[in-house]
Amino acid sequence: MSGEGVSDHYDVIVVGSGAGLVGAYAAASRGLRTLVIEKTEYVGGTTAYSGAGIWLPGNAAERRAGIEDGPDVARPYLDSIVGGDSPASLREAFLQAGPRMIDELEKNPLFQWFEWRGVPDYFAGLPGSLPQGRTIFPPDFARSELGSLEALVRRPLWTERWGVDPGRVMIGGQALIGRALLAFMETGNGTVRTNTALERLLVEDGAVVGIEAISEGKRVTFRADRGVLLAAGGYERNGELRQQFQPGVTDEWTQGCEGNTGDALTAGIAIGAAADLLEESWYAPGLVVPDSRPVFYTSVWSGIWVNAAGQRYMNERLPYDRAGHEMLRAHTISGVSHIPTHWVFDQRQIDNEKAFAVLPVAPQVPGWFDVEKFLDAGVLKRADTLEELADQIGIPAGALTKTVDEFNGYARSGTDEQFHRGEAPWDLSIVEGVGAHTDGPNPCLGVIDKPPFYAATIVLSDLGTKGGLKTDDHARVLRPDGSVIPRLYASGNTMAPMSGRVYPGAGGPVGSSMAFSYIAALDMAGGSQ
Repeated sequence: MSGEGVSDHYDVIVVGSGAGLVGAYAAASRGLRTLVIEKTEYVGGTTAYSGAGIWLPGNAAERRAGIEDGPDVARPYLDSIVGGDSPASLREAFLQAGPRMIDELEKNPLFQWFEWRGVPDYFAGLPGSLPQGRTIFPPDFARSELGSLEALVRRPLWTERWGVDPGRVMIGGQALIGRALLAFMETGNGTVRTNTALERLLVEDGAVVGIEAISEGKRVTFRADRGVLLAAGGYERNGELRQQFQPGVTDEWTQGCEGNTGDALTAGIAIGAAADLLEESWYAPGLVVPDSRPVFYTSVWSGIWVNAAGQRYMNERLPYDRAGHEMLRAHTISGVSHIPTHWVFDQRQIDNEKAFAVLPVAPQVPGWFDVEKFLDAGVLKRADTLEELADQIGIPAGALTKTVDEFNGYARSGTDEQFHRGEAPWDLSIVEGVGAHTDGPNPCLGVIDKPPFYAATIVLSDLGTKGGLKTDDHARVLRPDGSVIPRLYASGNTMAPMSGRVYPGAGGPVGSSMAFSYIAALDMAGGSQ
């Protein structure tokens, strides 16, 4: 626990300590006594695992980079990809608040300066889509700057899974959380209580007045005069809820942190809150690895994906959420198993030391793709011929060889006639990180003909569930009849997303969570201060 003394009475309570910390900071910096409770022993949630990409059209970092963007540019893009799956008023609130929030954060030296990097939007060719992208990132942060608070920040994913030393410098989500935590505490109005799990919301005369929680094994009550913000992630680690709302999708393959079991979501529903899109997640293909959860897989470098019939069924370089949705769609409607999917490649993938750098863990865990270890664990197969490989993974040999022959023809011609791999800006952005797979006309296509041949296992993973409590454009939680539950707010994956069923660009979840946490803080502070 950290703070300027212990109290049971605050102006604002924030449940969850991921990107919602930005909302906590916004409230505390306006003089509101703000409590953040965190279910686990660490602050940061799944945001601390992330690369901390922040998708916010028209932000200051874009302007510094000379990118012409803003609400009027991004609005048609969001309208076209989201459609009626989320209220237009939420998109507009997001578009207006995002740039203002970054401007405010950058007035504090702890947030100077966000950096734009060229990550293309995920739906190319649509009105308002930017091939150069809108995603920004926080600067790295020395752990020493946090002092005693450093021990509160969730360790990097590669530390938790593989025991790698976290290093002296926080990067990505670690840096964002570290900076937000320190800024929050330096206001003098912030308190953090870890190991404190929400049990229920306290309601009087129809309004939320506080929470009941279990803290260090004891039942405690905290009151909030201005409001409670539920920013505690989704329910991806709750197997029962996943089977209820997402039958066939397991909690065993998610990338979400262990505390994300839907406590805030169910607490809201218990007092009459409406929910929406609970069947949705921020999907991503997951590479099955020995002795751990699948690894978040952004895009193939070489090879192809085939289903149980030995056939390709998508552009293997689709942005990860689109790829995950396509995997689920094909698995559901085709009558052919697509989960797991088989990633078939040749020795070139193994020989290129950069070939796995498209995976977020790779730079921090050199040599993590240990071929012999993967083979011994049974998650990777190897054979001298494609026919032998097909037999090992249980798919028709003739179908696999035909598929590979067709793909090799596309690689030689430079045009993927089936799925147009290598034509979108996102496809080509992967090449910039690892180099071309081939000297052929399309750097995203390379023939599969150098034995031995391999097949790895790809499953449907996710970065978290995305359905949640319905809110208005002030982040206030709504009842099924559309009325507001006074003093209750939601953001992040506890909130039904402004982006509906789609993922607009890198950093969509973090950017939206930050923006609506900020919007909630402004409303609790009394409007537009």
